[in-house]
Amino acid sequence: MTQHSSKPQFQGKVAIITGAGSGIGKATALKLANEGAQVALFDLVNDRISQTEAEINAQHEGAARAFDVDISDPARVEKAVLETVELFGGLDIVFANAGINGVSAPIEEIQVQDWQRIITTNLDGTFFTVKYALPHLKKRGGGSIIITSSINGNKRFSSFGMSAYSTSKAGQVAFAKMAALELAKFKIRVNVICPGAIATNIDQSTIKTDDLQDIIIPMEFPEGQQPLADGPGQPEHVADLVSFLASNASKHITGAEIVIDGAESLLS
Repeated sequence: MTQHSSKPQFQGKVAIITGAGSGIGKATALKLANEGAQVALFDLVNDRISQTEAEINAQHEGAARAFDVDISDPARVEKAVLETVELFGGLDIVFANAGINGVSAPIEEIQVQDWQRIITTNLDGTFFTVKYALPHLKKRGGGSIIITSSINGNKRFSSFGMSAYSTSKAGQVAFAKMAALELAKFKIRVNVICPGAIATNIDQSTIKTDDLQDIIIPMEFPEGQQPLADGPGQPEHVADLVSFLASNASKHITGAEIVIDGAESLLS
């Protein structure tokens, strides 16, 4: 009996992934490329993003290109989107994933510039990415946008000192739902994912001030804080979810807020 190999589900599709140099972004870039997509890797150019690009192209020649992008800078985002479309011929999938934790401090102590940096990177950066991608998604007659938010600011509020971060994450959920309704007639789906603790490098962007001790309410977390795992989730778990939301298997899902945290937020 002759077996016919199925075509990779993202064959001929083009994806933009922000924060693609590590963690969830890298895992998703690898996943989509393995499933046939050409992937534009948006990140600050460094060894990590170069390694991601090389790793993908070693398996799928020409499938990945790294772009030097600071998502808090609209001009750089717009330029990279245009270069992506010129290189790969179009755009079908946008994964707005990049973000920072930033400074953790009491509200009266956090510096205005630190607050603004978190909001500009996480919330404005999501807006810039989606805004400049939309004309190209519309040209394709549809597409999928996935935004990485967090359980912090949406399902739990116990991360003391992270008022700016949680505000940016709550804003992303509202933005995604507004966008889902606005873009439905263009067959562009918009969904937002809310990970819990995932083994990534985002903690490297966290700066905790000494003043935090003045506002923290001591809490004792139960042993096995994530009921489905012995520790934090893995980037590949999230990549699987993103792949599903980008695919035709989720063609009737838009405006959804999907928690992926191993039931962590149900304990707090």
